[in-house]
Amino acid sequence: MKTPPASGFCRSFYRRRTLVRPGIYFVTVAAIAALIAPLARAQTRNTIPAPPSHTTLYLHGRIYTNDPAHPWASAMAVRDGKIVCIGDLSTVMLECSSGENLETIQLGGHFVMPGFNDAHVHLGGAAIDKLSVQLNGVTSIEELQKRLAATIAQHQDGEWVTGSGWDQTLWPDKAFPTRQQLDAVSPKNPVFLTHISGHVAVANSLALQAGNVTKTTPDPAGGKIERDADGQATGMLLEDTAMHLVRGKIPEMTDEQLRQGLEIVLEEVARNGITSVQDNSDWEFFGLYHKLKEEGNLTVRITEWLPFETSLEDLHNMRSEGGATDPMLKTGLLKGFLDGALGSHTAALLAPYSDDPSTSGILTANVDEYRKMAIERDKAGFQIAFHAIGDKANRAALDIFEAVVKANGDRDRRDRIEHAQVIAPEDMPRFAALKVIASMQPSHETTDMRWAEQRLGLERSKGAYAWNSLLKSGARLAFGTDYDVEPSSPFRGLYACTTRELPDGGPREGWEPQEKLPLEDCIRAYTTGSAYAQFSDGKKGELKSGEYADFIVLNADLTKIPPSQYTSTKVLGTVVGGRTVYQAP
Repeated sequence: MKTPPASGFCRSFYRRRTLVRPGIYFVTVAAIAALIAPLARAQTRNTIPAPPSHTTLYLHGRIYTNDPAHPWASAMAVRDGKIVCIGDLSTVMLECSSGENLETIQLGGHFVMPGFNDAHVHLGGAAIDKLSVQLNGVTSIEELQKRLAATIAQHQDGEWVTGSGWDQTLWPDKAFPTRQQLDAVSPKNPVFLTHISGHVAVANSLALQAGNVTKTTPDPAGGKIERDADGQATGMLLEDTAMHLVRGKIPEMTDEQLRQGLEIVLEEVARNGITSVQDNSDWEFFGLYHKLKEEGNLTVRITEWLPFETSLEDLHNMRSEGGATDPMLKTGLLKGFLDGALGSHTAALLAPYSDDPSTSGILTANVDEYRKMAIERDKAGFQIAFHAIGDKANRAALDIFEAVVKANGDRDRRDRIEHAQVIAPEDMPRFAALKVIASMQPSHETTDMRWAEQRLGLERSKGAYAWNSLLKSGARLAFGTDYDVEPSSPFRGLYACTTRELPDGGPREGWEPQEKLPLEDCIRAYTTGSAYAQFSDGKKGELKSGEYADFIVLNADLTKIPPSQYTSTKVLGTVVGGRTVYQAP
């Protein structure tokens, strides 16, 4: 991995002579050098040392603790990866400044807050995507073809070319691409390009041939092969079972390639102030994470989800292998899928789409079978989460959780619905009643609002991305980014959460503005809410004595700037367990 430059936020802390204790001493040039040295050593990502046995004092900061009882501090002390003192400067210096192994780091008045705990990411998919054609933001099929052609020129004939991130709603005609459009620039290479949602993909003719997708190939359960008027496959494959017909034929990347992609991803995650992630990746990535951890190269806390449909025996084996208690790397909940995505018309709705009455989306699982499996897995002690975007899928998830409680009795489950984007009004109170966590991604609202109302109509839109309504009903929120479906920056989510406006502003007061939240609630959902959702409350999410020293230093005070400036806020430093894992150049 590349070593971050030994400059950035620590340099900015020492621009002025700083009084640590009035009347005691000033920081001299020599002292400054002594203070910089340990931080520079700690920020080297590929030589992260074992947990320190000394105390580090962080002084003269504007520290937003996220602790309602004591919301602000100016200093804190960290020992063995945890906060041991936090409060005003005099208190911290009096209570925690004794001892021989003592370091002091000046924060220079910068804004400090808990690191973000991203409740929903796909690090493995992001790593793969870093090594493929990047199609995020392409504004036409012609631009897609141009990027694809440039990549194909770097491949030999017959080699597979993959890519992701395209979004047809950005194009003038808003139509899905076709195999013929891909064939025009890829006559000798099989091509498979995944939609930004991850729920549909387009394949060219050679890729369809490799997957044996023909005119007579039936639609797989829970998926669909899009066809033209003659019954021929257009190239569009809807949902996982259909995509797998072709995706399963793509040669696997080597561990070396996957690690290369992961290194890029981890650097990006740290750069965006994320100190914990709850990850949904293929199990093979867990081995890579473990290797990084053993080498001292893992720079974010990872809780890895397990596939809900895997046999109970294999789930126990995976949990035994991965563990469930290590603070840096462990296994977590079981993730199942109940529908698709709103942008691709595959989210399961109770009534037809407003802009396409021919479909109500796709339930991707047999709900009766999922109910039986959920009862069995819950009885075995597993936490469960279901991907549900449409109101029909959300109702199905709530019905399953209700059946689980009736079958197995009450306990502290913390089961979750991932996304919970469209909820029928009568189902809103059921989240709190069943103690189901709404694990949501605010940036989806900012991305989707360009077309969501067309899909849903005016009335259903009132139950879409309903953060405030859920919170008022008593439900718990856990926020994430859904990286790499969306960019990894949580600041985009804070902007969406507080404004419900497009990236460039508008509509005035926001889309469905009644669902906006104040900044403090948005931050809590990204920190303490996410920690609660993974049974880590009291361990991280707040800057208070006894919790992990996971925090970030920013170039701006989020509580003093307008929301329009959130997305331009820069992370100066990211600290995980008292170790600096990112430092701005």
